[in-house]
Amino acid sequence: MKGNIFDIKRFAVHDGPGIRSTVFFKGCPLNCSWCHNPESKVDGISKMKKCYKIGEKEKITFENVGRSYTAKELLIELLKDLHVMEESNGGVTISGGEPLSQIDFLKELLYELKTTGIHTCIDTSGYTIENRFEQIIPDTDLFLFDMKHYDENKHIENTGVSLNPIIQNLNILLERKEKVWLRIPIIPNVNNSHEDKYGFLYKIQNLIRKPNQIHLLPYHNIAGNKYTNLKYENKFKEIPSLSRETLKPFKEILERSGYNVKIGG
Repeated sequence: MKGNIFDIKRFAVHDGPGIRSTVFFKGCPLNCSWCHNPESKVDGISKMKKCYKIGEKEKITFENVGRSYTAKELLIELLKDLHVMEESNGGVTISGGEPLSQIDFLKELLYELKTTGIHTCIDTSGYTIENRFEQIIPDTDLFLFDMKHYDENKHIENTGVSLNPIIQNLNILLERKEKVWLRIPIIPNVNNSHEDKYGFLYKIQNLIRKPNQIHLLPYHNIAGNKYTNLKYENKFKEIPSLSRETLKPFKEILERSGYNVKIGG
């Protein structure tokens, strides 16, 4: 079995505890218009235009986005950073795209990582059917679990998929007392109004248990060149990044209700 990977980021410090190697899976069932990794949306190997300037000359090439690995091939690549992971109490984080979109390959990779004693983390939207989701729980040490909206209709409007299976899978983790860091990306004109803060609070209070941590992630306008090179529409082209300061009132609301909250990953 092979999986499609579009990037491996080494020495990552915002994707879980310690220093980590983050593996980015291709493919995602969600269609978030603010996505920072639009190159991940297509399942297979795709092409991206790249521009290089040498003096006054500009060279344009089209490069493959993505590479296929077996789980063992990818493990060998990740083991190059094993000493850094061990010294920092880090590990491997699997992100995307959406890791659950290649769940059979994900399951095999997690098994290989745990057999080697590496701490495993999945950064996920949680969107998949329940009986498939449960397959990857035993070999996952930490879930970075996104909640992009609290309202079913607005979740469909902004991501293209239902919120219901996401909440169902989140509750499965919480009921089993798995380690969960709930992550809420705060997006201008999508979920950052005063009313939205209390909408999220109400939704979180109705979960089976409290997540271990809640991370509020301010929107960053950093993917403009990717949209241009992929010839994708960038609906957030003119939307400025949010500062950490703007998230403090939301943080305080959650903390007053007894949650462990951080701004940023």
